[in-house]
Amino acid sequence: MEVMARKEEAGLGPTIRAWRERLSPAAVGVPETGRARRATGLRREELAELAGVSVDYVVRLEQGRATAPSGQVVAALSRALRLTADEREHLYRMAGLVPPDGGPIPDDLPPSVCRVLGRLGDVAVAVFTAHWQLLCWNARWAALLGDPSATPPELRNFARERFPVGTADARVTWWPVHVDDVDGSDLAVVSDLRRATGRFPRDARLAELIRELSQGNERFARMWASGTVAAHREDRKTVEHPRAGPVPVDCDVLTDGDSELKIVILSAAPDTGAEAGFRDATTPTD
Repeated sequence: MEVMARKEEAGLGPTIRAWRERLSPAAVGVPETGRARRATGLRREELAELAGVSVDYVVRLEQGRATAPSGQVVAALSRALRLTADEREHLYRMAGLVPPDGGPIPDDLPPSVCRVLGRLGDVAVAVFTAHWQLLCWNARWAALLGDPSATPPELRNFARERFPVGTADARVTWWPVHVDDVDGSDLAVVSDLRRATGRFPRDARLAELIRELSQGNERFARMWASGTVAAHREDRKTVEHPRAGPVPVDCDVLTDGDSELKIVILSAAPDTGAEAGFRDATTPTD
């Protein structure tokens, strides 16, 4: 019974109630009415007013009868309860939501990601930010797709390459790349950007990128309007390599959960003509 009680106390409802009861009315500007207060901390109706929700909904949350509040409600409760950053993230996760990040999109590589890259010497690999800005790549990537260092850093964005705007020569690849499922692949990129807006709602670079693509590329604008949200999946591509000819590759995208960094891995099936072409394309010549 003690274990069950502890599990119950750790749920969404009891946690919200504990946070409500620890918060003094004076801390949130609730005026004293002169009436005796039976509740410790804030009353339910006071929390409801601060968060802009109904008292009944607060009751149902605390009693466990409402278990899936929306992101908007969770954000309002976080503000009303004066939660710390860690508490706010915990509340989002208890509600089954991904916590939005108040800061900019990270563009540095954690040590763990660097270790992964160092162990992927037999494949072409590159790392992108949550908004598909290219951060780094290995030698096989440059050999297979062309060296990205020839592109100005601000234009090394995969979303800009897939949805060009004006005459800007944005590219992370220099050789032609054909995708088996063009619509599905493009929609995945758009969906990735939408996911990023939920994770990094205040990132100015992301907002500007979406604005430019929405205004300057009709295909992007149409896909963005669909509202699709999903993760980027594996894909098949064919690289038209200038020396090795057509090179079929599998494309897999791994995501670092905290920073939403995308590790893109291109490889060829072993013991096939595709692998021979991959080796030919990525092996340095004398």
